[in-house]
Amino acid sequence: MPKNPVLAEAPVTRTTPPRSIWLLGPALVAGVAYLDPGNVASNMTAGAQYGYLLVWVVVAGNVMAWLIQYLSAKLGVVTGQSLPEVLGSRIRSRWARRSYWLQAELVAMATDLAEVIGGAVALNLLFNVPLLLGGVITGAVSMVLLAVQSRRGPRHFEFVIVGLMAIITIGFVAGVFVAPPDPAGVVGGLVPRFEGTGSVLLAASILGATIMPHAIYAHSALSRDRFGAASLRDQDHAQHAAAEAVRTDVSRIRRLLTATRWDVSIAMVIAGSVNLGILLLAAANLAGVEGTDSLEGAHAALAAGLGPVVATFFAVGLLASGLASTSVGAYAGAEIMQGLLHVRVPLLARRLVTLIPALVILGIGVDPTLALVLSQVVLSFGIPFALIPLVALTAQRRTLGVWANRVWTTAAGVVASVLLIALNGALLWLVLTGA
Repeated sequence: MPKNPVLAEAPVTRTTPPRSIWLLGPALVAGVAYLDPGNVASNMTAGAQYGYLLVWVVVAGNVMAWLIQYLSAKLGVVTGQSLPEVLGSRIRSRWARRSYWLQAELVAMATDLAEVIGGAVALNLLFNVPLLLGGVITGAVSMVLLAVQSRRGPRHFEFVIVGLMAIITIGFVAGVFVAPPDPAGVVGGLVPRFEGTGSVLLAASILGATIMPHAIYAHSALSRDRFGAASLRDQDHAQHAAAEAVRTDVSRIRRLLTATRWDVSIAMVIAGSVNLGILLLAAANLAGVEGTDSLEGAHAALAAGLGPVVATFFAVGLLASGLASTSVGAYAGAEIMQGLLHVRVPLLARRLVTLIPALVILGIGVDPTLALVLSQVVLSFGIPFALIPLVALTAQRRTLGVWANRVWTTAAGVVASVLLIALNGALLWLVLTGA
């Protein structure tokens, strides 16, 4: 329990903190989760099948994602704990805690499935590597990235992931500049509407890929790892007067939260632009083209319509997406297990275990794009279990003290939760009734 609430009214003094730019990073790493192969499959399929119809879903999802990721980061900064850690200490029942962990673990595995498959498809498109071998290579490279995080620390891990994010951005957005979308169609796509069950399914898939539960868990942990020292628990009260320690702590947290808002804003602008670019690229160039319901078909259509350079950029972006996002997903999964079950499994060992389902899917010949889209639907059903506790905890003064959400922030979080849950409920109803 942070001690900030009882000392919240202390005056603030300025310290000499590091340059603000060096405070950026955690949101950019978490933001890679918004650029994983599941996003590519969902947005590409939505654009190819429904044109500009679901542009509003991408935009609305990105706006909600900004709020959600900021709340997650704030929880980590102020408390010095991740969301799974806070929940692990609050859920008293062992079985309730295990049940919560199970659904979170399934969501993390669905995420990993999408990311490994995406990397395998990209290697197949670029080098004609068999899908199963491509999955193995993707898993192996992700283990190298995780080794960087484990041995060199979060800062080096951030540099690598941000570099991959730059490749992802160039790879997926290049085609939009070669063949721009119709402005009128884009504006029309901002009007909220659906066209049948298929569009609802894809909307849920887009939201599951945009607002990803494991990114909520991971962001709080990434912020804790970088800024956990902001908590009062880390102040050395034996060497400093209590009042001075409090003033320093309040000043540092305020500065970190300001930097975090910039961090999240930059990450969400990048992620939102790339996701929108993927949908617009498909809507402008792949609508009505046969075979574009798969990543392989979309790649072939891009090569035929826009040339091999654009298609190669697309495949390289897909590969970088799979490599970066699978590393972040494994990090999130380890944090979920540690926080909720108090069981620490080495990241590399966990990477090996969670790689198996994806390799099985690739080995038995399940259509990769279908597996990607369905994995995003699974993710969308995990959103309420991460989002509702996040909004509730960050609204509590006993958890965040003076940094607790303002009324309008909590209201916005509640509205986002209701909208997401309602959409998932409608999807479930349509699927069960066969409508």
